[in-house]
Amino acid sequence: MKLLLVEDDGLLVGALRDLLESEGYATRNVSRQDEALALLESERFDLMLLDVSLAQGNGFAVCQGARTLAPDMPVIFLTASDDEFSTVAGLDLGAADYIAKPFRARELLSRIRAALRTRASGAQELVAGNLSLNPSSGQVRKAGRELYLSALEYRLLLFLLQNKGRIITRDQLGDALWEAAGEYVSDNALNVYIRRLREKIEDDPANPVIVTTVRGVGYKVAE
Repeated sequence: MKLLLVEDDGLLVGALRDLLESEGYATRNVSRQDEALALLESERFDLMLLDVSLAQGNGFAVCQGARTLAPDMPVIFLTASDDEFSTVAGLDLGAADYIAKPFRARELLSRIRAALRTRASGAQELVAGNLSLNPSSGQVRKAGRELYLSALEYRLLLFLLQNKGRIITRDQLGDALWEAAGEYVSDNALNVYIRRLREKIEDDPANPVIVTTVRGVGYKVAE
């Protein structure tokens, strides 16, 4: 796997390259918008780690260019800008994920693996009733209207749709969210995530028909 690191902090670049290469990833790194776009034109990468603030230009412009030059390549924003505007802007441009500094090494590696798995599973649209999720763009729509989910809500829905027709235990969902969040997800927290997701995707959250409960076991999205 070959990763492109677009970051202008030299110390962080060194640490990230050591971490990624110790996990078997080949890396290239640049610090400018023009350099990043030039590399995307000439080489193929499996994933890009991208800072918003660069020595020249900005990460949003790089992400926008990447959607044309490498439309299937996952992009993970890795930045100190963790405000809501920056997060939404990055995701709206098609980024697969957004991680605020400082971050834990295990969390970053988990996010990278999750993004690569999503890409490998195929970019076909996942559908349940009038709900659709496009893994390539990250867009979720209900009856044609775009829905805005938090990062964990999105991962929860993606995991359920990828396993449509199967009963998913609470432990399996907890493991999937742990890998996304980089930390343990308690039983109560899982209940909250399920409730919030249903409030956004169900016509009647009190009587769900998309994500249904299999009492005593877990959840299921019907075929």
